Amino acid sequence: MDNSMQEKLITSETEQNDDHLKARVFQESKKIWRVALPSVVSRVSSFGTIVVTQSFIGHISSVELAGYALVQTLGIRFINGILIGMSSATETLCGQAFGAKQNHMMGIFLQRSWLVDLVTLTILLPLFFLATPIFKLLGEDEAIAISAGNIAIWFIPFSYSLIFSLTIQMYLQAQQKNVVIAWLSLIQFAVHVLLSWLFVSVLGFGVSGAMSALSTSSWFLVIGEFVYVLGGWCPDSWKGFTWAALKDIIPVVKLSVSSGVMICLELWYNAILVLLAGHLKNAEIAISAFSICLNISGWQFMICLGILGAACVRVSNELGRGDAKAVRFSIKVLISTSVVIGLIFWTLCLVFGSKIGYLFSNEDEVALAVSDLSILLSFTILLNSVYPIFSGAAVGAGLQTTVAIVIIVCFYLIGLPVGIVLGYVFHLQVKGLWIGMICGVITETIALSYMMHRTNWDEEVIKASARLKRWNLETPNEKPSNHA
Repeated sequence: MDNSMQEKLITSETEQNDDHLKARVFQESKKIWRVALPSVVSRVSSFGTIVVTQSFIGHISSVELAGYALVQTLGIRFINGILIGMSSATETLCGQAFGAKQNHMMGIFLQRSWLVDLVTLTILLPLFFLATPIFKLLGEDEAIAISAGNIAIWFIPFSYSLIFSLTIQMYLQAQQKNVVIAWLSLIQFAVHVLLSWLFVSVLGFGVSGAMSALSTSSWFLVIGEFVYVLGGWCPDSWKGFTWAALKDIIPVVKLSVSSGVMICLELWYNAILVLLAGHLKNAEIAISAFSICLNISGWQFMICLGILGAACVRVSNELGRGDAKAVRFSIKVLISTSVVIGLIFWTLCLVFGSKIGYLFSNEDEVALAVSDLSILLSFTILLNSVYPIFSGAAVGAGLQTTVAIVIIVCFYLIGLPVGIVLGYVFHLQVKGLWIGMICGVITETIALSYMMHRTNWDEEVIKASARLKRWNLETPNEKPSNHA
């Protein structure tokens, strides 16, 4: 009888623990998707405009498709990688400020990021105008290099729009007000498809029409964001333009640079692979097929980046609040969620891989080359669902420099040499380059998972608190909170 009662008590206690765990997972998932869903929608929609532009240009000519692929995958990833990375400092600082209830500092951090990013892009501006000679110098086909140079000029207004759209999205995301970004991004995507069809298919403006549609729709999103932020919908965090944005800007620059290096090293790796593809046999087909697969992978990766953003927000918020246990639990739920999504897209890619290429080109050779890469593409998509969560947690904690070192070792010292050897020495061509990329992703995933396991989150709480106290400024409307 005693044993029976004891077994019932144990069973009851186990059920209560299970119910408590389910409730915790459900509550954490709600917090995650409150941030992640709008971010996923906005990122998928925004990146979708680039993919749609590629599709319209691909049906103009194969040379223009290769030129667009070259400049978008090499030049724009290089420049926008810097902007995206440097903007992630906004994500770290705003997230921790919101968690520590120092809301007034969020608008100041946002303005500082604008200044840093505007100066950075202006310094990089000559790269747009020198695209053709740079690509020729790198050994690319002359016709493709000339096409890429013309397209690069059209990317200038698009790149300037990214400065504001990225930082404002991170600013709103940190305070869980990014639903408006999702709606604006959906409208932007619809406007972009409509303008692309009108300019290219109806009016016959060709490449200039496709690129005009991209620039117009990108600034539509920025204008909508400014209306929301400056129009009074963020009264606690936006106190207007202020000279305080110029104070303590050097530490922000340092954090921005480390953030920029982290993101750039990931994006530039893909760019280097496309550059190498340009030196393979039948470069036009190789570049087109490789970039199509990268953009498909990149489009799915936008979902992972949305969850990465949620990881950054949840980690930074909890660090700002001083709850290390909540950080650990949130990371576990985030990884589980992302892996499930990765498995779904892995299956879709395996099923429809042979038909994807025809969405971007009428050329049978291009479509066949894309189909040939579809198996590797599907496994890349699956692997992409894990390591972004660790990267997001690192951004939320301000550990960008450490992640940058991991990326250098995994991608550039392991993945890139493996890809070069397989592609050129063993004559696997584009497949060899892609296998090398997968090796880099696998080693990065293992390294980051170990890094997250070894991270002392109690120490990170102390560091976040010290950073916020050091950079906090009093305002007449709000006194700084000492809570961290």
